[in-house]
Amino acid sequence: MNKIGFNVLAWSAEISEGLLPILDRLKAIGYDGAEFFVGGTDEKACRLVGDHCKNIGLEVTTVTVLSPEENPISPDAKVREKSIEKLKWVLDRAADLNSQVLCGPFHSAFATFASRAPIEDEYNWSAEVLHEVGDYGKKLGILMTPEALNRFECYLANTMEQLDYLLAKVNHPNVQAMFDTHHANMEEKKLGAAIEFIAPRLGHFHISENDRGTPGSGHVNFDETFEGLKKVGYSGWLTIEGFTRNDPAFANAIGVWRNFSEPWDMAENGYKLIREMGEKYGL
Repeated sequence: MNKIGFNVLAWSAEISEGLLPILDRLKAIGYDGAEFFVGGTDEKACRLVGDHCKNIGLEVTTVTVLSPEENPISPDAKVREKSIEKLKWVLDRAADLNSQVLCGPFHSAFATFASRAPIEDEYNWSAEVLHEVGDYGKKLGILMTPEALNRFECYLANTMEQLDYLLAKVNHPNVQAMFDTHHANMEEKKLGAAIEFIAPRLGHFHISENDRGTPGSGHVNFDETFEGLKKVGYSGWLTIEGFTRNDPAFANAIGVWRNFSEPWDMAENGYKLIREMGEKYGL
């Protein structure tokens, strides 16, 4: 069975001691790991939470985004250099958490657009940044998995085809692809075909409903998803990512204006869905 994780962004974007009871309950449900957002996170808090996870037997993955001031595809070389510095800092905090994976749309700045389609220079600039930080992540033992996002949040990589094109340029064994069923539900023609296409580079996987609520409560085709994962022999993380308004500042930043599901409904019923699908398709 693949390892199952839960992203604690359903409660908070802040890494703090306040997450410890939540982590204990996730472990009690049966989760193998927790995923944390690394933003302007305090080093001491990362170590405290990372140590707690280690003590209770909960593994860790992490996610991050970049601002326009740290954009890897900026035409300004100084801004691209800032993206490298920021990603290395994020990787250091991920290491403090004992993270195995750093995922997210860090190939470019989040929700930052140029009012045109991506150009070749932007793919090349992104690839240069990702290759350099891929080396840094490898030294720390952290796999880097850039994520394709929907058209309303990103323009460089919306589909697995675009993400594959970018990663071929990166050409680094420690920089692989991330698949998220929420974004793929909007951008891919067929989930199974998209999974099969990206399979040679697939390093991390988010189980997310079409509305970011409880997996299985919406219209994402999880039978097709798990059948595809079985077909390609995917053996990595299956991590639930759902959002709420529990952390208003974070919710406002990503355009979450209502609660799709309560966090513990996502956690308990989402875990049940993954277990059932895993058993059904032999994952």
